[in-house]
Amino acid sequence: MRVRVLGTAAGGGVPQWNCACPGCSGARAHPERRRRHASLAVRAAEGRWYLVNATPDLGEQIEDCPELHPGPEPRRTPLAGVILTDAELDHTLGIARLREADGVELHTTAPVRRALLTGLHLGDVLTPYTRLDWHELPVEGPRPAAADAGFTLDAVPVSAKRPRYATGLGGADDDAWVVALRLTDRATGRSLLYAPALAAWPDTFQRAAEEADCVIVDGTFWDDEEPRRSGFGSRTATAMGHLPIDGPGGTARRLAALGARTLYTHLNNTNPLNDPAAPQHAVLAGRGIEVAADGMVIEL
Repeated sequence: MRVRVLGTAAGGGVPQWNCACPGCSGARAHPERRRRHASLAVRAAEGRWYLVNATPDLGEQIEDCPELHPGPEPRRTPLAGVILTDAELDHTLGIARLREADGVELHTTAPVRRALLTGLHLGDVLTPYTRLDWHELPVEGPRPAAADAGFTLDAVPVSAKRPRYATGLGGADDDAWVVALRLTDRATGRSLLYAPALAAWPDTFQRAAEEADCVIVDGTFWDDEEPRRSGFGSRTATAMGHLPIDGPGGTARRLAALGARTLYTHLNNTNPLNDPAAPQHAVLAGRGIEVAADGMVIEL
């Protein structure tokens, strides 16, 4: 299984258009520090790829990845579909950029589909342009993304955190609102667990992480006080729905205890890890943990 990291930033990207914090200013001065919104591309078969989350940067992410370029026919694309881990805007706005397709294959949990159809009215907006083909993301066992796909997929529910636009939609507050995605190679049995948003670390996620060969998780904030300390928010990282990396409730100690390759993604612009010279990199390296980079390739 071949996985390409298309982006590693939280909502707003790095730099964020209206922000002059040290992380954003540093990225403007040093373009190599720029990060696009967190997303993956996973190869299903030769010439067929799935996106994991569809970000506002989708068009640029495709152009930066030659394996996702169309051709040789004028309108032939290797993009087979989109798999969503949640209904947040930074993971779904890119769906509208696919409206030139004859149809868009979407794999979601039931709450995410409901949010997109009744909260964002995605069906009403896109139906005049293209067809939306919905597929239920399995939460009780893996299934192939398609008959010819070289991997299976299933969801590990982690949080009932809804996007702000979906707070009044009704329906159950179950953990299928935010899931970790497990991708398993059908030939080798090796698996990747992808969780760009973690408000909690339930036992089911712990078991999935222990079984995975590669784990990529939410690294939005370095510590719990980062949002308040930066002056851009009044809530802690945990209150915003993101477990911090460091500290008593941090995820780094959990990742360090795993036998898998472990990486952080979904970095907020305030996260000191955006600076390659920050001492926090050495702290993670000492625990055997990496920070994912835009464009990196993971082979399983």
